[in-house]
Amino acid sequence: MSELFTYSLTVFTGFFAIMNPIANTPIFVGLVQGESDVAKKVIARKSTITAFVIVVSFIVIGKYIFDLFGITIPAFKITGGILIFLVAYRMLRSEQSKMHHIEDGDQADAIAISPLAIPILAGPGTIVTAMNDVAGRDYIHFAITIGIFAIMILLTYWAFSFSDKIINKLGSNIITVVAKLMGLILAIIGTDMVIGGIKMAFNLQN
Repeated sequence: MSELFTYSLTVFTGFFAIMNPIANTPIFVGLVQGESDVAKKVIARKSTITAFVIVVSFIVIGKYIFDLFGITIPAFKITGGILIFLVAYRMLRSEQSKMHHIEDGDQADAIAISPLAIPILAGPGTIVTAMNDVAGRDYIHFAITIGIFAIMILLTYWAFSFSDKIINKLGSNIITVVAKLMGLILAIIGTDMVIGGIKMAFNLQN
């Protein structure tokens, strides 16, 4: 039971760090600026549901992708750790992807799918984290990972739905600090994935 609790906490921390509902809230506000409250809720719902479907699909079929392309778990852990570290590095430097910006006049559906669902919520970092969490695991860990990701999606939907109030309450400075902390946590998670992959590849003991 303690192992499952530790696993659940690790998965939640990883998802929270890389999805970061609080830090993504200003991005959402910028994208939906000028939209009605009803439209904002529709965009928030579509973007989070789309992201959930995408990531869960990778969680479920990830093993088959490994088998199809002959990908080993150690190689995936090392590569995934490097990718996550790079995402964390950009977060620590306060660099934003150009995908966070869209042209005026795009429809609400387009905003919800891209760039909100892809790549902001269900980006490479999120997918890599999810697949790494279930790599070599049993069905219980699969269920836990999907359940925790569902919680993260609900938190993100809540943050998007009440984005204006959150920004007014916290202020931009607090959100920036949170983003930096999440970046640091992500960097540590990425480094740990690389170390774990190297240990698995060379059969090294802890």
